[in-house]
Amino acid sequence: MRLLLTNYVPGLREEFPLLPLEDAPWNLVAKLPLVLPRFLQLLDSKDYEDRAGVYIHRSARVEDGAILKAPALIREGCFIAAHAYLRGGVILGPHVTVGPGCELKTSIVSSQSVLAHFNFVGDSIIGRSVNLEAGSVIANHWNERTDKTIRVRINGQQISTGCTKFGALLGDGVRIGANAVLSPGTILAPGAVVGRLQLVEQDGAEPRG
Repeated sequence: MRLLLTNYVPGLREEFPLLPLEDAPWNLVAKLPLVLPRFLQLLDSKDYEDRAGVYIHRSARVEDGAILKAPALIREGCFIAAHAYLRGGVILGPHVTVGPGCELKTSIVSSQSVLAHFNFVGDSIIGRSVNLEAGSVIANHWNERTDKTIRVRINGQQISTGCTKFGALLGDGVRIGANAVLSPGTILAPGAVVGRLQLVEQDGAEPRG
């Protein structure tokens, strides 16, 4: 069964036309550190400041103390608070907010989405107008299992990704409550809501190891 990214984030191709969106989401995020530098070279230097491979739109605001590692793209109207940490391979769409103490790794965050503060997002694709309340986490690796292969569930069918690093695909308008945890391989349809302190595990595998 094939998962179509545009069923979850219809505007993804409009925002990021040069990305290989025909790929499965777990393959797309794995390619970001390699694909993104080629994409960045096509940007208009009048609109973006190049800080050693981190391209920041001149209308974006980055507070002192934020750590930004290449390659990364921060588009117009974004706000990145002090002590946020972008570890590389990160794309922020227009008007994204990354609050204090947030950490992102190899992820796409679409326009108007908000990471409130003290969030971790690893190897994930986040749709438009998604909100992560304080302390919510998107885990990207099964540390506690012997078999670390990540599986996803689509229309009730479990599918192996064949990879050991993948966080989540969150459709447009998803809401994640404070201190909730999304386990590796979480797929949430547009408009889904996860309550505060909830744990989402969709792969159905028994913990081992």
